Amino acid sequence: MLDTLITSKTRVKLLLKFFSNKNTASHLRGLAKEMDESTNAVRLELNKLSEAGILVSQEEGNTIQYKANAQHPLFPELSSLVRKYLGLDKVVENLVQRLGDVRLALVTGDYARGRDSGTINLLVVGNVDMVLLDYLVNKTQEMISREIDVTVVHNEGFEEWQKSHDLSEAIVVWGEERR
Repeated sequence: MLDTLITSKTRVKLLLKFFSNKNTASHLRGLAKEMDESTNAVRLELNKLSEAGILVSQEEGNTIQYKANAQHPLFPELSSLVRKYLGLDKVVENLVQRLGDVRLALVTGDYARGRDSGTINLLVVGNVDMVLLDYLVNKTQEMISREIDVTVVHNEGFEEWQKSHDLSEAIVVWGEERR
């Protein structure tokens, strides 16, 4: 869908990278390597998006870090569009909301880093019916044409689980904000 609306594949990749998680920041060479694009192609698109105010940049040592401009008037719409493209809206709507006692749901892995790998890693914290979860995951996967890999952690074990897992790049899609 996005590649039909936006003809530059590099621009689509950049929008996915920065608007799937507003905390994501990256520099030119890292983006070029990650996206398997030339640094010149990435630089051109970064400049266009920066000039439009959609991205902001900050010098850090010898590199310039780019990130989404959360103050831009189109930020909420772009973020929503990217989440819909990735299927995150359907994950919440068809899966998380129906599971019952869910305290928190986070997207982790590639999608949280702004990479469309085809597999959504979802961490669900709560007491859920595993049979219902399996059924809803299968239905949602068919609907969004992406794999969903779910990890369930019970409320009581979440604090302990968190000690051994890095959630700094995770995207909260349901429930309380993580501390």
